[in-house]
Amino acid sequence: MKRAFLLIVWCGMVQMLCAQDVDTRPTVRLETSAGVIRVVLFDETPLHRENFLRLTKSGFYDGTLFHRVIRDFMIQGGDPDSRGAAPGVSLGNGGPGYDLPAEICFPDLYHWRGVLAMAREGDEINPERRSSGSQFYIVWGKKTDEQTVRRICAARFNDTGVKTPRHVRESYERTAGCPHLDGAYTIFGEVIDGLNVVKKIQKMKTDSLDRPLHDVLLIRAVVEQ
Repeated sequence: MKRAFLLIVWCGMVQMLCAQDVDTRPTVRLETSAGVIRVVLFDETPLHRENFLRLTKSGFYDGTLFHRVIRDFMIQGGDPDSRGAAPGVSLGNGGPGYDLPAEICFPDLYHWRGVLAMAREGDEINPERRSSGSQFYIVWGKKTDEQTVRRICAARFNDTGVKTPRHVRESYERTAGCPHLDGAYTIFGEVIDGLNVVKKIQKMKTDSLDRPLHDVLLIRAVVEQ
């Protein structure tokens, strides 16, 4: 009897430990004309997470384009005006009619390859660094040596006392990213599957407005969990 009781207790403890390892963060599947990209949304930025989930569930992103693509940098989408846009049309000004307060979590969240973040207007007209209500980008970037990251950090943060931690500098040197964006944009997720699709899109030929010559369609976005 005692042995059976101990076995039950042990099984219960194992179940509790396993439950702690389950990732309960929401994931979204982006079905594009170039392939499928799956992203997980971070708990550290709840306003952006919930906004992205709400727009996704409403079908807001379905049929839009990745309208801005820059090789070795990033791919950008989420402009509702891109839906059915004719070639050569300037895009990037559309949205849901609102913006979001910044939730910048540097250095915990930095611009490593595969990060999902919100686009925004520049500091000159947006000093609070509020995010676009819908337009997002996925980082590709390139490898950057530690010394260069230090220079970028010094220029970015000036005399604020903010420094880029060593593990972040090493990450940029080892696996690539965009350190010049750190501390300036809200990161709210990352790619967990389909980074090869991001690679394919960022290599596409574009026009003078950085729009791919052959449209990259976000066919639909689906909340998985």
